[in-house]
Amino acid sequence: MRAFERTVATRFPVAVDAALREAGWLPGRWDIKQAEIWADALRAYASPAGHRHTVFPAAVEAWAEFGGLHIKGPGPGRHIAPTPLLVDPMHGLHLARTLADLGRALETEICPLGAETGGAGAVLAIDSGGRVYSLDHTGDWYLGQNIDQALARLITGTRPARLSTSD
Repeated sequence: MRAFERTVATRFPVAVDAALREAGWLPGRWDIKQAEIWADALRAYASPAGHRHTVFPAAVEAWAEFGGLHIKGPGPGRHIAPTPLLVDPMHGLHLARTLADLGRALETEICPLGAETGGAGAVLAIDSGGRVYSLDHTGDWYLGQNIDQALARLITGTRPARLSTSD
C-alpha cells in the first residue's frame, strides 16, 4: 500500500456518515449543556394525571452527541423512504404516560429522543439500555440496539421491526 492510500475507518456507513455531517455532526460532538437543559425540563414535567418522565444516561448521551440535529437521508432508501428526523426530546414532552406504558410493556424505562419530521408524526424514544424506538399512529417500531443502528436505519430507509405483544 502506498503512503497516500489509507483506509479511514468510520463509525457509520458512508451514506449515514455523510448525512450526519451534513446535519452538523462531527466525531467528538458533545453538547452536554443542552442535554442537561432537556433533562431538567423532562424531569420537571408532570402530566395532568401526574405521569413523569424518567431520564437516564443513555438518553442524555444521545442528546449530547446528536441533539438539535435535523438529519435527512440521501437517496430513495433501501426498503422505505428515508426518514428525516430531529433529535430533540421536547417533541415527546407531553407523552410521559405513553412512554411509561411502552416501558412497562418492554420491562424497561423509556425517554423521548426526538421526532421523525417527514410528515409521519412519529416520536422517537430511547430506553435505559440505549435501544431506540419509533411510535406513530400505526404502531410502535424497533429501530435498533443503539442510537447508531437507529440513525442508520432511518437515514438509509431500512425497514424497522414492528413491536408486537405476540411471540
